[in-house]
Amino acid sequence: MFHLFAFFAEFERNLIRERTEAGRAAARARGRLGGRPEKLGKKEGEMIKTLAANKNPIKDIAEMMEISRTTVYRYLAK
Repeated sequence: MFHLFAFFAEFERNLIRERTEAGRAAARARGRLGGRPEKLGKKEGEMIKTLAANKNPIKDIAEMMEISRTTVYRYLAK
């Protein structure tokens, strides 16, 4: 009896996974990528790269842009 319940639970889980993946694929086809939107635009990202290239400290760049140091490093890695 428990094997039967386990089989149905696994079957249902596989159906949910397939539907979820189909929904994500449909969203990608419509141009939706998912995830959180970026905090800064391209213009601000270029400004961060320019400031870092001019040897400004990362801490100062982060304070000026009102973001964390981790976010600054993330934009520099792009």
